[in-house]
Amino acid sequence: MGAQSRVTVGLYVRLVAKEGKERAVEDFLRSGLELVQAEPGTVQWYAVRFDQRTFAIFDTFATEDGRQAHLGGRVAAALMGKAADLLAEPPRIERHDVLAAKT
Repeated sequence: MGAQSRVTVGLYVRLVAKEGKERAVEDFLRSGLELVQAEPGTVQWYAVRFDQRTFAIFDTFATEDGRQAHLGGRVAAALMGKAADLLAEPPRIERHDVLAAKT
């Protein structure tokens, strides 16, 4: 693994859709991929669904600067702008350190 792609930190963001807004949350997450692809500091980005109303974003970064840039980026801004309409509760954003990874 090269120094550029070594991940050291990440984010886990839990999202719970309002009843009836599940499809809108799914569509929003799918559209986020294009925005994230323009972020050089975001090494990996996943949007996942756990059940009918529970979703999450999991992403990793090589540096804290990359993580901060992502938190201040277009996807985060769009999510916060739509949160009240789409989500049953505020997004739960958890920061973590990556101890080991296979990328």
